[in-house]
Amino acid sequence: MADTDNTESGAGDETPKKSKLKLIIIGVVALALAGGGGGYFFLAKGKKKEEHAETPAAAKPLSFVEVPEIMVNLAGQPGERVQYLKAKLVLEVKDAPQVALITPSMPRITDMAQVYLRELRSSDLNGSIGMFRLKEELTRRVNAAIAPNHVNAVLFKEILIQ
Repeated sequence: MADTDNTESGAGDETPKKSKLKLIIIGVVALALAGGGGGYFFLAKGKKKEEHAETPAAAKPLSFVEVPEIMVNLAGQPGERVQYLKAKLVLEVKDAPQVALITPSMPRITDMAQVYLRELRSSDLNGSIGMFRLKEELTRRVNAAIAPNHVNAVLFKEILIQ
């Protein structure tokens, strides 16, 4: 009888261990599925918002307005060689009706650009950061000149310093 009691008590010890192991595995699998489902839900939700955000922008093509060619001499120190800047600018607007509203203001835009560009030195235009600053400042000034209308950006079609 003692042998049977040992066997029964040994079998009884293994059964709770196996059931605890099964519960732990089931719990881990359930957590993994819940985490994966939650992650998919948030990622899929974000992806749908991005798709909706891109669709309206793709539906309306941008329009462009060309500014007449501008040629100015750059500011310099007395006795330095005179340098010239030649630029062809294009204004980026959000839709075609804006083109008709901006075109009558073209003399004001040209004047503003010439006055600003004449103040620059050739060192102001060095490198990509100089060109970026020039674009940003021209965009700001054009928007001020044509207010309440608005341009998205001033683009360089051609720029030459000689």
